[in-house]
Amino acid sequence: MTRYGHSASGAQRWRCTPCNISQVSRINSTAKHLDEFLAWLLGRRRQADLPGGGRSFRRRCEPLWQLWPFSPIIDEVHDVIFVDGIHLGRGAVVLIAQTPDCVLGWYAARSENSRAWGALMSRIAPPALVITDGGSGFARACKRIWPTTRVQRCTFHAYCRIRQATTTRPKLEASRSLYALGRQLTHVTDIEGAQEWIGAYQGWCARWKDFLEEKTRRPEGGWEYTHERLVRARNSLNKLISQGLLFTYLDPTWTRQMPAMTNQIESTNARLRQMLRDHRGMRLTRRMKAVFWWCYTHSAHPQPAARILATMPTDAALENAWYQASQTHQATGTIPGWGDAICFNELHHTTPYHNTWD
Repeated sequence: MTRYGHSASGAQRWRCTPCNISQVSRINSTAKHLDEFLAWLLGRRRQADLPGGGRSFRRRCEPLWQLWPFSPIIDEVHDVIFVDGIHLGRGAVVLIAQTPDCVLGWYAARSENSRAWGALMSRIAPPALVITDGGSGFARACKRIWPTTRVQRCTFHAYCRIRQATTTRPKLEASRSLYALGRQLTHVTDIEGAQEWIGAYQGWCARWKDFLEEKTRRPEGGWEYTHERLVRARNSLNKLISQGLLFTYLDPTWTRQMPAMTNQIESTNARLRQMLRDHRGMRLTRRMKAVFWWCYTHSAHPQPAARILATMPTDAALENAWYQASQTHQATGTIPGWGDAICFNELHHTTPYHNTWD
């Protein structure tokens, strides 16, 4: 191509001599702007520190907020997967599944429930072991979607349940004994230690059985447990032990050492919260997209910016798809408005009325 004058608008025209074809080649900088946008979003730099106070940056990146980075379908079988949810306030949570190395999937929902967990897990191949903090609805979804996967309840969260009942400075002798057992729980490393811990806990239950059965009459009538918090902690531990969820990581059939806690995904949640604090003030949809972008860039195979722009849907594309589906299948009337997922028409509408999401 050689220079061939200018077009009517003043743009440089190029001509191919063998073909005798001329054209105007315009440079598309959207991919470069997406890289710039993600570098700011995932970094700690403020817009006020950008050239011009960030005005040009906001103008360039405004269209990029329309993109939705969706999670891929994972058909690779992993040994260990950590799952947890990060709450964004006002009844919105992003459920995340990850391995020790990368993020596998993410899903936005109203709350942690079995349908939302099932939607996330159905896009991921069942692993050998899944580690959870015991969020609501997960057990039911796991039994339905991943029936062959074994479950490990995070031992630190089990200890936190005990600490919540006893406090760190318990006054009652029963509370002091249970708190000491809770601190030992996070240091169990072999089958013998697990059996000793379960034996010590069962001894605690037998010793304080009558104490825990004491009841007090309510002022409005009826009876309640005098030491209700200890009773709840006991019932929670009994359920974990009876279901075999407390020491799954110590099963001798594992070919490698399995983790007992959700430290990996808690670290991810901490980094996500730090990102939201660094860019505080965003409305809910942008906070949600920020979490999506972080998860996508930390997935196993993130695509380059040009490919993302060609494949990821935008708000307009999703709105059009939602409208077509609602006209053809009346989806608005069949999809639950609460508890399954965040309906698109609840997040995106152009009415002058108050929107509780924003």
